[in-house]
Parts: sequence; C-alpha cells; structure tokens
Amino acid sequence: MELTQQVPDISAYLAADDAIDHEHPLVRDTAARLRSATTDVHSYAEAAYCLVRDTVPHSVDSGDMRVTWRASDVLATRNGICHAKAHTLAALLRAEGIPAALCYQALADDDGEPGVVHGLIALRLPGRNRWHRQDPRGNKPGVDAQFSLDEERLAWPVRPELGEVDYPTLYAAPHPAVLRGLRTSADRGELWRALPTAL
Repeated sequence: MELTQQVPDISAYLAADDAIDHEHPLVRDTAARLRSATTDVHSYAEAAYCLVRDTVPHSVDSGDMRVTWRASDVLATRNGICHAKAHTLAALLRAEGIPAALCYQALADDDGEPGVVHGLIALRLPGRNRWHRQDPRGNKPGVDAQFSLDEERLAWPVRPELGEVDYPTLYAAPHPAVLRGLRTSADRGELWRALPTAL
C-alpha cells in the first residue's frame, strides 16, 4: 500500500500539539531516558515502540475505564486505547526528531459488522526514503505486533472480504473525529459510542 502524507512538509510530522505534547516534561524525560539507553536512531525508535507497546496496557485488556488522549497523560497513568498509545509513540519519536504520522484502519467484527477505527503510527527514519507503519496497541493471545522496518507486523492485517480498510493517509495530527471522541468521553463505555467506525 502506498502511504500518502496529508501535509507535504515533513516538519508537520515533528510538531507538538495538544495530543502529541512532546514538549511536556514527562515526555521529554522519558525520551531522554530512552536516548541514554540506546546507541542510534533505529534503536531509539524500537525502544520507544517497545515502551509504549509493553508498559502501557491497552485499557480494554486491563479493564481500565479511564480515557486518556494526551501523550503525557498516557505516560502518567500507564493507560490508553490504541489511539492514545499512538499519540504517545508519535510524541516520543518526534521528541527526538523522528518524523511520525498517525494512521488508521477500519476494522470489522468477525461477522462483517462495522467495528472500530484502529489507530497506529508510521515513522520515517533518517536514510530511509519511505514511511514504516508500526502498531503499539499491545500484544495478547492472537495479537503479535512487532517493530519492523521490513515486513509490516501489525496487530491486525485488514480483511478486505469483511470490508476492512487500511487508510493510506498519514496524518500530522489526530483525525478530528477520533480526537473529538477521546476528548468528550467520560469513560471507556462512552468512548465506544463516540468513536467513528469509519473515516
């Protein structure tokens, strides 16, 4: 699949905003700790990915009803759904000058009924002339997402026969419909009703 930048200027994929708040002290401190434990930009990116995937439980898996959407809040509470975790990984990458985009999939229930819009990221490392999608959702039985710059290792490859879609757009900021759902929901039960099922 050919990925397309929503914004042609690569600097847009380094910017901070309300959700990808990489200027926040907690994000900066976390990035600094990762940087001190890694040797190059590739190992930093992989360490950031593993930190978000493995140390921030997906709230569905943990049963946590709180809704987070800012990267700094995700790191503070160690809680978030896929979108919040994607914002966090993007913030940690951008904090170290690695362009990071938000991207999405429309997933369906096993019976083909519309399910959810799933959030992940794409990154662009120096010396590589393309974007690489990564899914920090968090692994569990049946889900084995891995950091990879060769073959994609996402949580869920789409099933076109069920109407699932990989959206090719690389967003510099969270999609407005996703962000609105996250920001306006008091708990995860309300969030499921507020999030879009397609973009």
